[in-house]
Amino acid sequence: MFNTQYYFFPLIIIMACAGSSLENTQDQPPNVLLIAVDDLNDWVGCLGGHPDAHTPNIDRLAAQGMLFTNAHCQSPVCNPSRASLMTSLYPSTSGIYFLDPDLKDSPVAVKSKLMPNRFEEAGYHVTGVGKLFHNGGNQNETYIPNYGGQFGGFGPIPDKKITTYPGHPLWDWGVYPERDEQMPDFQIANWAKEQLAIKHDSALWMGVGFYRPHVPQYAPQKWFDLYPLETLRLPKTIADDLKDISPYGIDITRLEHVSPSHQWVTENNEWKPLVQSYLACISFVDDQVGKVMKALENSSYKKNTYIILFSDHGFHLGEKERYAKRSLWEDGTRTPMIIIGPGIPQGMTCNKPVQLLDIYPTLLELAGLEADPDHEGHSLAPLIKDPEGEWQYMSRTSFGPGNYAIVSERYRFIQYNDGSEELYDHSNDPSEWNNVIGNPEYTEVVKQHRLQVPQDRYEILGKGSTGHKSYVASEEKFKLRNSE
Repeated sequence: MFNTQYYFFPLIIIMACAGSSLENTQDQPPNVLLIAVDDLNDWVGCLGGHPDAHTPNIDRLAAQGMLFTNAHCQSPVCNPSRASLMTSLYPSTSGIYFLDPDLKDSPVAVKSKLMPNRFEEAGYHVTGVGKLFHNGGNQNETYIPNYGGQFGGFGPIPDKKITTYPGHPLWDWGVYPERDEQMPDFQIANWAKEQLAIKHDSALWMGVGFYRPHVPQYAPQKWFDLYPLETLRLPKTIADDLKDISPYGIDITRLEHVSPSHQWVTENNEWKPLVQSYLACISFVDDQVGKVMKALENSSYKKNTYIILFSDHGFHLGEKERYAKRSLWEDGTRTPMIIIGPGIPQGMTCNKPVQLLDIYPTLLELAGLEADPDHEGHSLAPLIKDPEGEWQYMSRTSFGPGNYAIVSERYRFIQYNDGSEELYDHSNDPSEWNNVIGNPEYTEVVKQHRLQVPQDRYEILGKGSTGHKSYVASEEKFKLRNSE
């Protein structure tokens, strides 16, 4: 059995609020339910990321509340994304850029009041299960009071890989095991159902973290049956998509990564099986989300609970000729985010650029708790009231100091540590196939987005993870090119 302690997954939060406005009208403070789904990109029906995606429960949530269609992570890596969400601090502030270190090893983050602890101090019964924080250093057990466990995490794992991919043992995909009941996520959903049946004297803060569709992409046969290979559609791509990307921009998404290369995938006819397994895992997790929501609807918490749905980052399935996360393009940074509940407009969408680190400040305001002046995120309450209202903020994602994506309502600007840049106009290029950074028509747009790139950058903390290795290798190769 291989060690999986340094891998983490996306989180989905779902929130509901009571009354006809965003003010809580109940005698007791509002409850909070967080549901996490790891490595979930926009391949859900309500976001239209893949035409075959079957996600009826997540789609139902979107119809019941507000869907943020332009939400982004602060890092396309599990640990820093998670740390940013739970502290509302950027990686450039905390120094947590990659799969390690633990929050306690950041002199800045360690001073923060983490979201679960803040709600516990406010008198909430705080509990959680599965993957909420990154699991390196037992962070879930350390930072979540009354933690319910992992129920096997990435398991169950077959004795032998299903595929012939020779890389990292987590990188495998296919039909396994036989029954839903054997999956940790099934057991996590059952744990959540049991907890929601308990009536506490205080308000409830509960996190539910699912493991799929994170690799290994295993699910029982019935979920694969939803996506027959003969009719399955691949994501839209173009030939030579990397021709207008700098060598550094290519290196930072390739060097020292453990996912299969596009060449290996295509030569071994595994593109469709990879897409099929990812979609199968999404539909399986969607079913678990549905069970948790049904339990909430049948509980005493139904009318006074805030819910937000989100993932910790995106995921590539062949776009930009790559797989997995760890990129600053749309497929790497965009995440689902849905907020639902009484008082929140139903069936509404908002295309303003929002971020995962906005969730913590939003929950504080919705719960009537005092804002934290150290938070770098912003409450989404104004957009919940008016999704077309004024919003002066852009979103920011980093992959190591010096590599940033800045996203506005229309554009994505990327700046790498070697000084190379990219700009994509989503009004006519939503797939980001045409880098227009050299087009003088966008000179002012580029200037505006450059202003959002942070100049103060905390040093890289931790060492040895895939992200650390990729960053170092890209820097060394850049220096070598310049010395020739």
